[in-house]
Amino acid sequence: MWRKALVAALLALAVGYFYGSPELPEQILQYISLPNFQTSSQNLNSQNSLERVISSAWEALITLPTRQWSRVAVGVNACVDVVVSGVSLLQALAVDPGIGQDHEVLHSKEDLKEAFIHYMGRGAAAERFFSDREAFQRIARAAAEYPNAKFYVGGNAALIAQKLATYPDLMVLLCGPVGPKLHEMLDEQIIVPPDSLQETDEFHLILEYKAGEKWGSTQAPQANRFIFSHDMSNGKMSSLETFVVSLEEFQPELVVLSGLHMMDGQGRELWEERLKEAVSAISDIRKDIPIHLELASMTDKDYMNSIMQEVMPIVSSIGLNEQELLFLSQAGEGPHSEMEAWKGIPDVGRVSDILLWILEQHGRSEPSSEADLTRIHFHTLAYHILVTVDGYWGNQVAAVMAGARVACNQACGLQSVDVSKVELRAPLEFYSSHIEPREQLSLNPAEPVTVWRRGNVTFYFTPVLVCKRPLRTVGLGDAISAEGLLYSELLPQQPF
Repeated sequence: MWRKALVAALLALAVGYFYGSPELPEQILQYISLPNFQTSSQNLNSQNSLERVISSAWEALITLPTRQWSRVAVGVNACVDVVVSGVSLLQALAVDPGIGQDHEVLHSKEDLKEAFIHYMGRGAAAERFFSDREAFQRIARAAAEYPNAKFYVGGNAALIAQKLATYPDLMVLLCGPVGPKLHEMLDEQIIVPPDSLQETDEFHLILEYKAGEKWGSTQAPQANRFIFSHDMSNGKMSSLETFVVSLEEFQPELVVLSGLHMMDGQGRELWEERLKEAVSAISDIRKDIPIHLELASMTDKDYMNSIMQEVMPIVSSIGLNEQELLFLSQAGEGPHSEMEAWKGIPDVGRVSDILLWILEQHGRSEPSSEADLTRIHFHTLAYHILVTVDGYWGNQVAAVMAGARVACNQACGLQSVDVSKVELRAPLEFYSSHIEPREQLSLNPAEPVTVWRRGNVTFYFTPVLVCKRPLRTVGLGDAISAEGLLYSELLPQQPF
């Protein structure tokens, strides 16, 4: 629709100049509805690109909610990220490129190489546990000593806390395994309980690759990263009970929980027992405090299914990306679970079907349900969707745009959008579902949130201005969820 509108505008402009009148007819301006539309041909492509219109709309429409959080508690996974070029590190480890193959658990350099190639060729993010402690430490030393290796705050909880701490009026509690290097890197505003401090840091290795980067016969279709670790503290969620106890003194208005994915790959015996303890601990949190659960990459379908059945109904909100969404549906035999992977940009209708299924099966989509889940924040490279059960959350139009804006700025390493460095990849027209009945929808760049409803569930879709040359992809999902929560308001008349 909008491409046609721009073509019409260009034709009208050309005709006007041909007949000696550079003025664009008023009805054309009204039809395309682009703010500050210039009739100069040299400005048409630059000042009024769709990217510029969307960026301007973000600045005008993103507003904080009336009631903002003042105290947020975050737990329980924290570490130090060592970020290096994946291809360069693997070459330094003297492994040759070859055929990619996924591994649920990494046992050797060869497993690491094959899993890295598998995901690099798809341009997809993934996270794996490395079982051999000594082999991991050798690789970690090589990564830390590699030229241009960078050290960052890591772990979903610590990254979310760091993002929240950029708002000076917000008190943030972080509970997790915090070693000396991580403690030194954390924002001074973040409160760390004494019981969370430990003598050594947990290190996670982040192997990044760029869009178009090649290794052997593999070429990355887009920039992304592969994460692996041998992290027993986070792997057992050892800080969870400390976290729940610390809430009594801190008295948060919102709890953000992450780290469940760290038990993936550790064996059924460990996660089955620990998950029961986690559910018991989460259930001890006061019922009037909303809980957001941040998911991450997993491979064990039984474990994912247990999280769906036991954890999702007792949290208020979840955040996840396209790989996690499809895996969740596969684990629970939900909509489109026959798909092995997304092909290109995930289809909006299919994503919408799975999101609705989650709320129907494990959330409070019906008033009679006893589940607490009423909000899901989905993010993929090209677009985001926030979906909520009606009556529980406010300011979601601003929240979904805020998440998209922070994804753009953080990937580009900028404080504000530079339209010359980003591009629009989201579909301008799409369907509300992949099955009938479905509604055909379109994106208005001047008001870049498309809203639709399915029953008493509302969907908020917004495009992302994708950074052409991202500086860092790690932690984008955490920043997106944190920003979306900051701009969200819990409606007080609905008890959890």
